[in-house]
Amino acid sequence: MTKLYLPEHQLILLVLSVGAWLTVGALIGSLYFLTLRWNVRRFTVGQSLPPALVTPLVRFALIAGVLAIIASYFGVLPLLVVTAGILATRTAIVRFGVQP
Repeated sequence: MTKLYLPEHQLILLVLSVGAWLTVGALIGSLYFLTLRWNVRRFTVGQSLPPALVTPLVRFALIAGVLAIIASYFGVLPLLVVTAGILATRTAIVRFGVQP
């Protein structure tokens, strides 16, 4: 088993980088899930159906595009951390019932 030897300044930069990517994931996740809540409300009040059907497609395309950009430009570690931030935000919104 190999050990990870990092100088102290590189370790601090790694921790700061992970924190920044986690924050980016939390922001993306909060935007995604709050727009999901908004879209569900549009369905329940009986607003026009085509905009309510297009909104999820736009949401999926935006999150897929953002994750693809992060993966292609920054690599796998930021992609995993951003995904963890999105999932943590989902858990917080579902569990605590955050109201917009």
